Amino acid sequence: MSPIPELPGTLVHPNSDQGLWLKGQVAHLCHLDNDRFPGSQPVSFSESNLANLESEDFWVCEKSDGIRVLFLVLTNPGTGEQMVSIIDRHNTYRTLEGFYFPHFDNPTKPLRSTLLDGELVLDVDPITKKYQTLRFLAFDCLAVDNQCIMAKPLDGRYGRLSDWFYKPFSTMLKDHPKMADHLPFQISVKVMRLSYHIDMVFNEDIPKLQHGNDGLIYTKVQTPYSPGTDRNILKWKPPSENSIDFKLVLRFPPSPTNPGLPDFYAKPVFALHAWYGDERGVAKYDLYDQLHVTDEEWESMKQNGVQVDDRIVEVHWDSTLQKWRMMRFRDDKPNGNHISVVENIIRSIADGVEKDALLYRTQKIRNAWKERQSRPRPATGPSAPGSSARLQPPTIPNVPMRYGPSAKPPWSKVSGPATIAGMKR
Repeated sequence: MSPIPELPGTLVHPNSDQGLWLKGQVAHLCHLDNDRFPGSQPVSFSESNLANLESEDFWVCEKSDGIRVLFLVLTNPGTGEQMVSIIDRHNTYRTLEGFYFPHFDNPTKPLRSTLLDGELVLDVDPITKKYQTLRFLAFDCLAVDNQCIMAKPLDGRYGRLSDWFYKPFSTMLKDHPKMADHLPFQISVKVMRLSYHIDMVFNEDIPKLQHGNDGLIYTKVQTPYSPGTDRNILKWKPPSENSIDFKLVLRFPPSPTNPGLPDFYAKPVFALHAWYGDERGVAKYDLYDQLHVTDEEWESMKQNGVQVDDRIVEVHWDSTLQKWRMMRFRDDKPNGNHISVVENIIRSIADGVEKDALLYRTQKIRNAWKERQSRPRPATGPSAPGSSARLQPPTIPNVPMRYGPSAKPPWSKVSGPATIAGMKR
C-alpha cells in the first residue's frame, strides 16, 4: 500500500480574512450558494451497476492511491499575478509558490481563475526505487479561465482540462525546462478510456504506475459535475479489497485496583464508530462494530507510543476471520464515511463484482455502446463534431516524467493532549 503524501504549501487559517476570501472566490467561480468543499464523491460499484454500463456511456480510469485535492488558480486583485492553492477534503486551503500557467490563446498572458479535480500521489522512480516525486493527477475540471464549466458533460470538461490548461502548461515546460525545477510538484492528466476498454486499464495503465492503485473509477459522460455524492461516478474494487473509514475509539476495561478508573495497560475494545453527519457544527458518531486487533499488534501499538484513539482508520473485511482488520490511519480525512456510505459499501462487499466478471461483461458493454452510436442523432449545426468523436477521450500530450526528492513537511498533528497514560499522540 502506497504511503499517503503530506500536503505541501502554506496552510491558510480557515477563518482568516484570506481563508474566507478564498472560499468566497471558489463559491463565486463555481456558481455555488455555499462555501463548502465543492468536490464530488463516488458511490461504490455493485452488480446492479453492470446494467448501467450497458445502457449508458461511461469513461473509466484507474483510481490512484493518494490524497484527493482540488487545484485552484486565481488572480491576485492587487498585483494581477496568479495565486495557486490546493484544497483538501477538510475544505482547508494551502497556498503554493513556483507555478505559472500560460493562457491557451496567448502564452504571454496568464491563465485566469481555474479549478481542477485530482489526486496527489507519491511516484517512486522505477529505476532507482529511491526517489519519491510528488505528482498531481488531474482528472476533471470545474472551471477554467474564469468560466464555470460544471454544467458541461464530462467529455467537454475533460477537453477543456487538456486543451486550455494542460497543453499550454506542458508546452511551456518543454520550451523552458528549467522552470520545472521550481515546481512544488509535477502535474499530469489522468488517462481516460471508454468503459469497454478496461482490459487496457488493467494491462497497460496500471502496470505503468509508479504509485499504488486503488481500483477503478467509472464516470458517466453525459452528466454535469455535481458537488457531494454523485451516483453517476462509480468506484470499483474487488469485493475483498473494499474498505471503509471509521473513527476508532478505544474503550478500556476498569482497573482491577480502582474500578472507577480505566486500566490503560489492558487491551481495550477497538470500537468502530460511523459518522452520522454534523449536529450544530459538531460531528456525530455512533458505534457500528469492532476492529479485530491481535495481542501482538496491541503490544506493538503500546511500544510505538503513537496515538490510536480518536483517529480515522481505514479497515477491510477479512472474509476468513469474519472480522474487520486495520489497513492504515487516514489523518487526511476530516471524518469517517457517512453511515449511508458505510451501508452502501457493505452492500458492495456482499453484492460486489470480481475482476473476471467485469472483464466478462466487456463485450456486452461494447456492443451496447456501438449500438447507441449507430443510432441517428438530431442535427445540431454544421460545426458540431460527430458523436463518436465527442465521446472519445482526447489524447494527452506525452510529457517525460521527472523524478527527484520531494520535500517532507512536518507531520501533521491530531487534536488533543500530547500524552495520555504515557502514550504519545
